[in-house]
Amino acid sequence: MITAQHRRVILWTLTGLLTVLFILITPFLLEGVAPSSKDWQKLSNISQAYGALSVFFSAAALLGVVASLAHQSRQTEVSIEQAIRASHQNVIELVLSDPDLMAGGEPPPVEMTQRQARQAILANLFVSNWLATYRLNRMTDDALRVLLAHHFKGEVPRLHWAAAGEHWQQLASASKARKEVRFVSIVNEMYRQAVSQGPPTPASSYFSANA
Repeated sequence: MITAQHRRVILWTLTGLLTVLFILITPFLLEGVAPSSKDWQKLSNISQAYGALSVFFSAAALLGVVASLAHQSRQTEVSIEQAIRASHQNVIELVLSDPDLMAGGEPPPVEMTQRQARQAILANLFVSNWLATYRLNRMTDDALRVLLAHHFKGEVPRLHWAAAGEHWQQLASASKARKEVRFVSIVNEMYRQAVSQGPPTPASSYFSANA
């Protein structure tokens, strides 16, 4: 799928290529429009007009290069973000596969069973993935609110945020990253809204006993 950003990069790249082509053929165009009587004054006027135009097209070509570099930089940032997420998910999978490894991390911020801690780790993974998507501008505030409204209907997600929300707030403030601060603010907002609407759905009643 071609995004608006990709279309802009393609447009500026084509503009740069056309500019280079125009500059290359300009001498031949000037020779073609030069009068047979070799009116050098008229030819000089034409050349001056071309010089003024070349400044504009050169600026356009430069903007194309800048846009291309900015796009490459953004793609590199996305690749790094994806690599970090993959590494984090690998660690989570390792911990979930062997509960004894949980002692290698920090202790739970509140008292909970090992089962609850493992469930909270999964809830934390959901929130972390949403943060990564939000930080890359691939999720709007409203879309995040929709996800969180459903997320906080559950007992474990509320337990997780009640225990880890303050830690997330501290990290966001320390990072001084506007997107992260905004993200945590929205999560806090939706958590408080869910709590005000009543108790969560117990984890034990998520599924039918006959399933």
